[in-house]
Amino acid sequence: MANEDTKAASPSLNILAQYTKDLSFENPGAPRSLQARDKAPAININVNVNANPLSDTDFDVVLSLNAEAKEDDKVVFAVELVYGGVFRISGFPQEHMLPVLFIECPRLLFPFARQIIADVTRNGGFPPLLIDPIDFAQMFARRVAEEQARAKVQPLNS
Repeated sequence: MANEDTKAASPSLNILAQYTKDLSFENPGAPRSLQARDKAPAININVNVNANPLSDTDFDVVLSLNAEAKEDDKVVFAVELVYGGVFRISGFPQEHMLPVLFIECPRLLFPFARQIIADVTRNGGFPPLLIDPIDFAQMFARRVAEEQARAKVQPLNS
């Protein structure tokens, strides 16, 4: 009997499905944009993570990656990927749920999303864009700090 209790309390995180929700690649200057360059374009990358409950144990976690390469003020290429996963999460204390959803889940999705971005930029005629690993723990801590700061600034309604 003790074995069943231990098993029920044991935390588990399972990926039920992974999917591409949205993928967009723009090469507005083609074919001129494919010519040799003196210098590499400036690349700006934005990352966002969202999570939504599907049931008591199942969650949809979505990783959004946007990358834009510019030369001076002209867009060389732009890529947008919204990549999701359905996760079954059980046995974690409530206070650990947000870190699991916003750190561990995107950490599992990231290598797949990174490969899609690399493939689409290569297929667009450019060297593959290999996004550096992302520190989701730092990203989560920054987001929590921003939300706490925002909560302190909001005026009280009397």
